[in-house]
Amino acid sequence: MRKRILFRDLDSEGDLINLTPLLDVLFLILVFFILIAPLLEFDRIELAPSSENKQELSSFSENTPLKMYVQKDNTIWLSSKQISLNDLFIALDQYYKTNPNTIPQLYQDQNASFGTYQKIKNLVETIGFEQLDVVLKTE
Repeated sequence: MRKRILFRDLDSEGDLINLTPLLDVLFLILVFFILIAPLLEFDRIELAPSSENKQELSSFSENTPLKMYVQKDNTIWLSSKQISLNDLFIALDQYYKTNPNTIPQLYQDQNASFGTYQKIKNLVETIGFEQLDVVLKTE
């Protein structure tokens, strides 16, 4: 004789999925992000005023002798000479020792990678400059 099972026992623990460990992990991740978020540091860039507000930019001067250029192929030029990142560090460090109040200017090509900008910005901060003018030309 065959036995037929007409009704299954839906209350058995084998058929249910226990979500308690999943909820515990999600709660811990949430607490982790809540605690870590205030400790993160973000770089902020002050934007120039729009063309509607014709204000004078006090820190920008075209006569600054310290001009760095990043071309679209990510080559770095200091004034009119191509230079490597290590040589740029040495040159900027020497310049900073004699002129610590100068604000260097970085002319960044719009097709150059952001990583090149980030490396130069970190290098300028490491040397001790407090400001960096980023100059973008509009087409």
